[in-house]
Amino acid sequence: MPTGKTRELDRSSASDLWRHSLAHIPTTFGRLVYLSSLRNSNNGRYEHHGLALMFGPSEAHNTLFESHKRAFAEWLNYDLEMQQADLDLYFASLSENRSTLVETWLRLAPYRNFVPATVRVPERQLYLTDLETLLESMRIGLGVSAPDPGA
Repeated sequence: MPTGKTRELDRSSASDLWRHSLAHIPTTFGRLVYLSSLRNSNNGRYEHHGLALMFGPSEAHNTLFESHKRAFAEWLNYDLEMQQADLDLYFASLSENRSTLVETWLRLAPYRNFVPATVRVPERQLYLTDLETLLESMRIGLGVSAPDPGA
């Protein structure tokens, strides 16, 4: 059971993360991408140098993990229209050509790594189905060739 001091640190670390990082990312999908990038692919722990210095590595991990789960839940709660608008805004913030982004994402599926590790199978499947539907719609709208399934 967390002590009062731990709960206070939780709020402080989450507040610090929001104030210094997440508030500057205008899209939910962008926050999802950012938070997943802080997860070490070798051990599954979230790492953020600044948060770890201020609150310790364990507190940093917990705060990032909870923030990642919240961003993922927020994305899943959007209807397809809201997801499309959010994804469009996220893609607009990137320097790559939208056609290149869509083609590459459909071929390499980097979005599969944006899911928190503890997400249940139905939520993971919903996320993948929604995102692949949006990307396929974008592909058709942009006139991008379908990826070669044998490649």
